Amino acid sequence: MLACRPLLVIWALLTSSVRSQSWRPCTDLRPVDLLSRALPRPGQATPTQVQMVQSRGSRGIRLTGTVPTALSFTASQIFTNCDYFPSEFSLVATMKIQRLRKKTNQYIFSVMKEGSESLVLGLRVSEDRLHLLTAPPGGGGWRRIGFKNVRLDDNRWHTVVLAVTGPYATLTIDCGPPVEIKQVQTFPSTLSTRESRFIIGSRGHWRGRFSGLLRQLVLLPGSDASPRLCPNSEPSLAELSVPQVLKTSPLQPDQQGSVYPYEAEARVTAGDRPPCSGPEKGQLWFNFRKKGLFICDGMTWRTLMQDKERLDYVEDYQDLYTRSETLGVELFSIRSEGLFMAAANRYQNQNQNQNPSTSGLKKLKVFNLHGNSFVCSYRDSRPGSAIYKWINGSFQLFQNISTQEAQAWKYFTIDNKVFLVVADMQKAEPELSTIYRWNRRQKRFLRYQTLETHSARDWEAFQIHNNSFLVVANHMRAKDSNHNIHSVIYRWNPDTKLFEVNQTLSTSGAYDWEFFTIGPYHFLVVANTFNGQNTTISSTIYVWLDGCFRSFQNITTVGATDWETFQIDGRFFLAVANSQQFSRKSQSLYNINSTVYELNMFTQTFLRFQDIPTHSALDWEFFTIGDEKFLVVANSYDGSSYSVNSFVYRWQGYEGFVPVHSLPTFGCRDWEHFTTEQGSFLIYSSATSRLSKVFRLR
Repeated sequence: MLACRPLLVIWALLTSSVRSQSWRPCTDLRPVDLLSRALPRPGQATPTQVQMVQSRGSRGIRLTGTVPTALSFTASQIFTNCDYFPSEFSLVATMKIQRLRKKTNQYIFSVMKEGSESLVLGLRVSEDRLHLLTAPPGGGGWRRIGFKNVRLDDNRWHTVVLAVTGPYATLTIDCGPPVEIKQVQTFPSTLSTRESRFIIGSRGHWRGRFSGLLRQLVLLPGSDASPRLCPNSEPSLAELSVPQVLKTSPLQPDQQGSVYPYEAEARVTAGDRPPCSGPEKGQLWFNFRKKGLFICDGMTWRTLMQDKERLDYVEDYQDLYTRSETLGVELFSIRSEGLFMAAANRYQNQNQNQNPSTSGLKKLKVFNLHGNSFVCSYRDSRPGSAIYKWINGSFQLFQNISTQEAQAWKYFTIDNKVFLVVADMQKAEPELSTIYRWNRRQKRFLRYQTLETHSARDWEAFQIHNNSFLVVANHMRAKDSNHNIHSVIYRWNPDTKLFEVNQTLSTSGAYDWEFFTIGPYHFLVVANTFNGQNTTISSTIYVWLDGCFRSFQNITTVGATDWETFQIDGRFFLAVANSQQFSRKSQSLYNINSTVYELNMFTQTFLRFQDIPTHSALDWEFFTIGDEKFLVVANSYDGSSYSVNSFVYRWQGYEGFVPVHSLPTFGCRDWEHFTTEQGSFLIYSSATSRLSKVFRLR
């Protein structure tokens, strides 16, 4: 018995040792950066088949050349305690893939048996699927964990987390909602990696080679990596472990002393100004007209090189006669059609023998519709307005639209559909303003929806959180001449495809609405003109909070008819056009100041920045030429004559806006700036003449 005791002790120790080793993981439970391990170590030469590429502001690795195993390492480097691949794990990959052809499979990485083409494990992507392939320990065909309807080949960065535990597999893309599937068989717990090699970007030969950019490839044994990555401010680039070489300057050696072949993947867009947001970061835009090259910084286009432009002088370019006064012009473009201008005309019977230079016209609206320019105005004895198109360097009549004392037009789009809404003043009750929709087949604007308004003066269209809105400036209720009424905000119902009342706001003789955004905040400002007693009243700025607009700030204005918002070097400005000082106890004054306000970030209010002398100002228009910024004012009346010069002001920094050009106008009502292949232009409409004029800026 005593002789047996040492044997029992030895057996117990061996059993204890085997049991202690049975639960030890084959590798540490920390993230394993597979991409960093595959890159050259200190002192090793950088393979010519590995290229670093910057795309959309981030860097990734691309495989080139003829060696499919340029990025590889032995599995024993990470599986130090045993040879088994973990049965519970997650894989994190950040990649950017261009469009893949149908039935094309590309391997993000694979684990291959040394000296053979036997696949142990592989992660591959196709046009609309992501697969994790494994070779079962007992042999036979591959086991496949597959996710369908996965579109990663859109030439954008994506971060993918694939988590596997038992029979369950979960896929999370860009910190979005996870997709979970259950397999018939659990992931093998004895998947041997003995005498195997990790290969990045292929499965050992060029068939199935990964053609995209790879920024991150991490194995996390034992847990799901999603909680470590999400939520994230940049979910498509969420980082668990990115090789240092992809973070340092591409022209400087990394910590290992290696310098990689480097290129910046940039798509150069030519033509009209393209969008610039996060996905376009790092992309280039060449502007033929300005002869300039610009780069997107994720928010705006920054100038790389450009011919310097400046405004030297203004010249007459086109005289545009209509049947009546034009109260407003709206310029817009329609894709594949061109530049358009819609003119809001107030019809008035004219003596056919009357001199066209003295007959009435009020306000024009110019717009561009897919490359075509249009102007809206009257053309015959019927009440209505007209749309003009820019053809061969001038505006030509395109379409007549029936309107009733039209005051203004507004162009907007919803889901790539093109709309125009007119502010009509009808004498009959109820007063209706009409929305028109562009018919691509007929190439005409057709009546779409009518909305009840009250002496409508203006429309503003805007979007907040993918919701489309319209707001009308109701000036007065005709039946009792009450100016203190509600203006209405309408919201687009995507189910009925119609605008519905969303909110009402109290206004006093509302004349104009202006929408603008500062950071994450959305604002509306109304130009209140008259409260029934006088014109020196408050105009209100509203801010969007909790799903509706709430009062933000009141600014005292004097017969306000227009607001113009603009930015200069990160500073936010509002300019108000004051038309007249009037009260029932005194005479009207027309030669008064209009004011530019600037947002003070400390007080979080708009403060007076500059007073500009004007003559019954009805409109401001902000525009740029090259690096120079300008404001042009519509002076309409000086108390004795409608023949009043309007002025162009140039931004002079500390001095504010300084007058640089005087333009002869007659009852000027509205200004619009636009550009074509022929150059840069201003158009103004007259409230007291049939003549509207186009000026070329030289």
